Amino acid sequence: MKIKVNGKEQEFDQTQIGLIELLQQNKVTKPELVSVQLNGLFVKREAYQETSLHENDEVDFLFFMGGGSLSTLNI
Repeated sequence: MKIKVNGKEQEFDQTQIGLIELLQQNKVTKPELVSVQLNGLFVKREAYQETSLHENDEVDFLFFMGGGSLSTLNI
């Protein structure tokens, strides 16, 4: 089975894989800090455990990061 993850194709032996397993295989250690898009639609965190992926699905992991203050930018 082939799935596109963050724009790169990944291949799996099984015909179906769960979203949590995909996160683990991609070394996402804190899935609670990641937003996931499946085929262009956001998946609710509560649904991660029950979401299955299929051939040719497209998945994007979106990591949100905090920033510093403007005073540290010397603007």
